[in-house]
Amino acid sequence: MYRVATSGVCAREIIFNIEEGIVGHVEFVGGCPGNAIGLSNMIKGMPVTDVISRLKDVKCGSKNTSCPSQLALALEKHL
Repeated sequence: MYRVATSGVCAREIIFNIEEGIVGHVEFVGGCPGNAIGLSNMIKGMPVTDVISRLKDVKCGSKNTSCPSQLALALEKHL
């Protein structure tokens, strides 16, 4: 299980695990619970590389990042 602090988004932290290149449990601490739970459910069981390519560089409004993008960066770090 990995715990990663976020930057520039509402969620304070992302908790996740990777097993054999597959995304397992993902939990966003803080932020919008509905979107975070929905995203977590959608990517569970997906290959890490697919999740990274789909979520990296997603923006939230006028911000240069988003919770999905922060997750992609965290997954890249722990691949």
